[in-house]
Amino acid sequence: MKKEIPQVPLAERIRPKTLSEFRGQKKLVGPGKPISLMIENDALSSFILWGPPGTGKTTLAKIISETTQSEFHQLNAVDAGVKEVRATIATAKINKESFKKRTILFIDEIHRFNKAQQDALLSAVESGLIILIGATTENPSFEVIPALRSRARVYVLDELTKQDLIEIIDFTISNDEF
Repeated sequence: MKKEIPQVPLAERIRPKTLSEFRGQKKLVGPGKPISLMIENDALSSFILWGPPGTGKTTLAKIISETTQSEFHQLNAVDAGVKEVRATIATAKINKESFKKRTILFIDEIHRFNKAQQDALLSAVESGLIILIGATTENPSFEVIPALRSRARVYVLDELTKQDLIEIIDFTISNDEF
């Protein structure tokens, strides 16, 4: 009997849901490291993840959101503009005032936001209304405005090592149900 082909792509089916499942980036997510401590202490602050494609930027943002029970909003800078940013900020205000809940705004390819789009984030990031997690493959020193960079830490992600890839493959083989 043939198995049905799953509708969800493999990458999504096996995406780590917790830091313990996450492979690579030990300097950021290992015991006692910055992102691990941020989660453990429930002390989120805005930051930018800078690294090559496929190194875990989106996955880390989702894990942080799930682990800290924050509302997660994701925008892709290619498709989004100031209107979408403002809508997320409005939602964040309701979340904070009515539900005492944090809002994480994850912006993929933040380097593609122009100055006006980045400016729209400033006050909400500075006040802590939103926790910004930006992801970029480009050097934020050149692509993210100084005012926004000064309100967010920059974490550099490294390419995955051969050992990281082996662990990911082993995890996939033992956890994918297809």
